[in-house]
Amino acid sequence: MNNQEKSIIFSGVQPTGNLHLGNYLGAISRWRDLQDKYRCIFCVVDYHAITVKQDALKLKKNIIETAKIYLASGIDPQKSIIFQQSQLSEHTELAWVLNCLSARMSDLNKMTQYKDKSQGNENVSVGLFDYPVLMASDILLYNTSLVPTGEDQKQHVELTRVLAKRFNSQVEGIFKVPEPLIDKSGARIMGLDDVSKKMSKSAKSELNYIALLDSPGKARKKIMKAVTDTGSEIKYNKETKPAISNLLTIYSLLSNLSIKELELKYQAKGYGEFKKDLAEVVIGFLSDFQKRYNNISDEKVLTYLLQGNREAKSIAKDTLNKVKKAIGIYN
Repeated sequence: MNNQEKSIIFSGVQPTGNLHLGNYLGAISRWRDLQDKYRCIFCVVDYHAITVKQDALKLKKNIIETAKIYLASGIDPQKSIIFQQSQLSEHTELAWVLNCLSARMSDLNKMTQYKDKSQGNENVSVGLFDYPVLMASDILLYNTSLVPTGEDQKQHVELTRVLAKRFNSQVEGIFKVPEPLIDKSGARIMGLDDVSKKMSKSAKSELNYIALLDSPGKARKKIMKAVTDTGSEIKYNKETKPAISNLLTIYSLLSNLSIKELELKYQAKGYGEFKKDLAEVVIGFLSDFQKRYNNISDEKVLTYLLQGNREAKSIAKDTLNKVKKAIGIYN
């Protein structure tokens, strides 16, 4: 089956630094495994990053770093398109059209992530409120069939579906209505310091996450300081032992040992020994990952991004032209 016959997958990550094990295990490694079955398009979504204040030099560095992490994780530019969102004006153009013809204030008022990020503070950017529409344009430009997503991001895909259907009902049916691709067995990695919330690169404490570029010493310290549950039994139960269950999930995914095998291995052992062994597994993974990362030059990353920008542009431009013709503004 060639690329033209395959269903299209689209996803992306904000280049805001400190991509971590949660990003890798819950998303990026999964993307890698989808490349042979689907036509995959992966974006560095830098326009989404500026919904909150960024340092310009740091953002520029993080864009390269994020693309390099894609490559080091096994995203193959010969199989997938890797590109930089801001280099294609079609994304913001389509977002404006959707704002005018499809999106409603009532839609955006329902978005839980805006409520979480703004925390009731009205003195935030309009972009933070409206970025779900830009996210919808990211997806719809590429005739996307499936969007890999976790349960916490599913609402964004649902909004994209609403906007696509609403637009299609007003003019000719241009947009493919995408479906969320939720891996029921996939990992949702929680914070090492607070297992009630996902591991997050924007967490207040560095002890929340293990960054993919953390040093061995830093990674070991974070694992040893990770919260545990009452008692000493190493058993998987998300309800009664959420902290150990989270650590077991990380251990299992990085070691290729099942959680049942790990429970047996540590049946008569305590948290301390378990965490020491987990730290070694994490450090081994990071060492291999960072070797691949460090072998990729910035120049090579830029070459791949330029290639991906061109490939993505040819698809996005065609979709946007169809939209413009449909609404009467195509020259």
